[in-house]
Amino acid sequence: MDDMTPAPQVWPTLRSNDARALIRFLVDAFGFEEVVVYGDGERVDHAQLAWPPGGGIMLGSVRPEDSADTWALRPGQFGAYVVTDDPDAVCARAKAAGAEITTELHVTDYGSRDFAARDPEGNRWSFGTYRGEPRKAAKKN
Repeated sequence: MDDMTPAPQVWPTLRSNDARALIRFLVDAFGFEEVVVYGDGERVDHAQLAWPPGGGIMLGSVRPEDSADTWALRPGQFGAYVVTDDPDAVCARAKAAGAEITTELHVTDYGSRDFAARDPEGNRWSFGTYRGEPRKAAKKN
């Protein structure tokens, strides 16, 4: 048995005008963990950031000069909801790092404690305690 945590099976992805700066921001402001970053100089070909309780994102530099880019996402058009047991601490960390808080901490009508922020590239991030609805049990044949 190894000590490796299984990797997520769904990876939200985004592109960035300044991927290395965005990685630093996501680590410092929100608490993501840098797993791997590949690329030369300021260009990031591939980066993987883990969310400590589980899951993660992948990102890379926008490549406007590459007409063969088959994953041409525009920077600043990403949005994600990230589950956390302590949105107050994440919000305080985000504020301390200079994140733009777009929705202050509040309790939703479905009982989640949430806040929302925008990163320097304009991507929108919501953090809260809502874990989604439980999956239904698989039917047996």
